[in-house]
Amino acid sequence: MAKPDDRSDNVQKLSKHISNTIQNFREGQDYLSEHADEISGTEKQQIEDKNKKRLKSIEGFREEIKDEKSDQQ
Repeated sequence: MAKPDDRSDNVQKLSKHISNTIQNFREGQDYLSEHADEISGTEKQQIEDKNKKRLKSIEGFREEIKDEKSDQQ
């Protein structure tokens, strides 16, 4: 038998995902600034691309939180 769909902690989980993604974004930015002279153009581009994806993910998580909050009301 399938477990019931418990969405009561989705906002909390999404908030944690946002925090983790922001931390990864900042670490990427710090790495770029601290090692700018040491990394290749390819590596720099890969980190920049990852950070763009992270920003989109954060935006998506925030939209999901809005949806979850409106569903809970």
